[in-house]
Amino acid sequence: MTSQKYTILYGRLSQDDGKAVESNSVTNQRLMLEKYALDNGFENVLFLADDGYTGTNFERPSWKQIEEMIKRGEVETLIVKDLSRLGRNQLHTGLYIEERFPMFGVRYIAINDNVDTDSSESNDLMPFKNLFNEW
Repeated sequence: MTSQKYTILYGRLSQDDGKAVESNSVTNQRLMLEKYALDNGFENVLFLADDGYTGTNFERPSWKQIEEMIKRGEVETLIVKDLSRLGRNQLHTGLYIEERFPMFGVRYIAINDNVDTDSSESNDLMPFKNLFNEW
């Protein structure tokens, strides 16, 4: 019996993000991600979030859980609101998107940045956006 892989909807909000823009709230991210998944036919959806954790490193509880799920082959797609929700460290974020996710067959989507690793045309500006997010 084969178990279906997950579509992970991931939200993250640091204290600094919360002060800047209300639309970044974890609740708003969840609603946006769930609507996107529903509208685009993604199934077996699981929402995980790190509320109050910085994006400058990947030492976050839910992110660690996602990493373990990816290593076990349980994740098909990872969807975030924008590139900065995954992380704000350009080097590490790029490593995940360009090496780790493909190595484990994980499709990555950042909705507001129009990034989808299944569509190479949408990824041309991604390294610059990640650099800007770090800055």
